[in-house]
Amino acid sequence: MKTIDQCNFKDKKALVRVDFNVPLDKDFNITDDKRMRAALPTINKILNDGGAVILMSHLGRPKDGPENKYSLKHILGDLSRMLDLEVKFADDCIGASAVEKSKNLEPGQVLLLENLRFYKEEEKGDRAFAEKLAALGDVYVNDAFGTAHRAHASTAIIAEFFPEAKYFGYLMAEELKNAEKVNHGAVKPFTAIMGGAKVSDKILLIESLLDKVDNLIIGGGMAYTFAKAQGGEIGTSLLEADRMELCLELLEKAKAKGVNLVLPVDTVIADKFDNEAAKKDVDTGKIPAEWMGLDIGPKTIALFSGIIEKSKTLLWNGPMGVFEMDNFAHGTRAVADAVVAATQNNGAFSLIGGGDSAAAIAKFNLEDQVSYVSTGGGALLEYMEGKELPGVKAINS
Repeated sequence: MKTIDQCNFKDKKALVRVDFNVPLDKDFNITDDKRMRAALPTINKILNDGGAVILMSHLGRPKDGPENKYSLKHILGDLSRMLDLEVKFADDCIGASAVEKSKNLEPGQVLLLENLRFYKEEEKGDRAFAEKLAALGDVYVNDAFGTAHRAHASTAIIAEFFPEAKYFGYLMAEELKNAEKVNHGAVKPFTAIMGGAKVSDKILLIESLLDKVDNLIIGGGMAYTFAKAQGGEIGTSLLEADRMELCLELLEKAKAKGVNLVLPVDTVIADKFDNEAAKKDVDTGKIPAEWMGLDIGPKTIALFSGIIEKSKTLLWNGPMGVFEMDNFAHGTRAVADAVVAATQNNGAFSLIGGGDSAAAIAKFNLEDQVSYVSTGGGALLEYMEGKELPGVKAINS
């Protein structure tokens, strides 16, 4: 793997693609800076070598060019404090400001370019746009695992202009190493925990996992489609009616492959989608009309936890319920505690698969008690599905 350890950045300008797509509140304060902190080791290695750093990132999903709420200027103060130096800012990523400030950047200095997605060419993977970005630096470093599954100008196409000077940053290398540990080096018993709203989002991953895991635990909103497919009543719970046949096929495939596919046996239901809603516990498939399932029940918690705690490799992607509401966070919290117990007491390797799972682990302050929390939800899923990620291929080729 070509990492930045193979390069001395002295007197070089490193063009570093980071993933600073962090959540901001209405006053533009960062509410979770994990992705920024994750990039610091790469930035500091380049600076310590005597190089200069030009940072490229996107923020949000701007529709038609520049929008103030998606400007990276909002994170400048936090980034400067993290690096303990004044980070310079270019109010464009390829215009005169970017060219001028990149040209005048001295060793030990850091420049942050404006949001790449203010140009539609970024997401289109436009070669001319990538070439303009490439002209700003001497070396290209990709440290943005969260966007590695996108063939965008700054994540894949730009690498063509650095045939001998392209590297993975430390975060990217660490993400790939940990994903690989689960994908091709899993110690048995291997348990995957799948949650979240939709079966359709996870079909390819589930099918891929059926060839690798001993146990496949399914919770969250997608479990109700399985329940309905098996003839259960699910009230107004989440349902993908067009995926019911697929759910039955997945159950058959798991059986044929000897995989223990485990579904909830009880569920916490509510009379409305509200933290203060009336709630009760019922058996799976027995949800009354006008009620909805919002969490796994106590019998399911015990069932899932028992399997998780005996596992040696764990992959968790997706919550067990609406964990953002405290009254329906118990199932997700219990699964998190079981993953921690397996890691700490049973020596298991636990990989938390980005997105809502990472948010849940952070909410419960358990990030330091699992093996690895990925910064890339979609990228990790695609990697686990066996797909070649454009951002990874661009460095390796």
